[in-house]
Amino acid sequence: MLKANAHEGSEVRSAILAVGQRIMSGKGFSAVGLNEILSAASVPKGSFYHYFGSKDAFGEALLDSYFTAYLAEMDDLLVASGLPVAQRLMAYFASWKDNQSFADCQGKCLAVKLAAEVADLSEAMRMALDAGTSGIIARLTAALEHGVADRSVRIDGSAASVAASLYQQWLGASVMVKIVRSTAPFDDAMAVTRQLLHLP
Repeated sequence: MLKANAHEGSEVRSAILAVGQRIMSGKGFSAVGLNEILSAASVPKGSFYHYFGSKDAFGEALLDSYFTAYLAEMDDLLVASGLPVAQRLMAYFASWKDNQSFADCQGKCLAVKLAAEVADLSEAMRMALDAGTSGIIARLTAALEHGVADRSVRIDGSAASVAASLYQQWLGASVMVKIVRSTAPFDDAMAVTRQLLHLP
């Protein structure tokens, strides 16, 4: 019975996080009240405070959950067997473009949506963002090092600095896409990425 309750509790917590991610990816953190999330998740308010001590604690858990899933997907994509690293990297950025739609990202652009907003609101959420983005850059760094080794990419400077530049380029492009309501900034980011990797 205890195992069933623990499993049920985990499902409720996951459901709250999934609904919160979908709604906040569209509206932001401050604009969304707990009642909206709980109503959409069909969960009573008391259950929320059983799993999360506050809205800020929920935001931290939301970002942790988002980055855990994101980094797992990134790992799957970047370790695809039988492909040169250059192809894996370009597939990753193509996936970024596909998922970061300015119209409806369906919960896949949470970090882009919340980065500037919550970094000044909560130190815990800022640290969660820092840890998650550091994980992304670390994976890009490792991929670039392997790409140099298999000679599918060439870079000027260290893999770490190029990885950070790539991430910043794509993060900025994601923001611009929302401003101009066009995917043109992603096309520019892709062109810059090819230049940085010395790809045709």
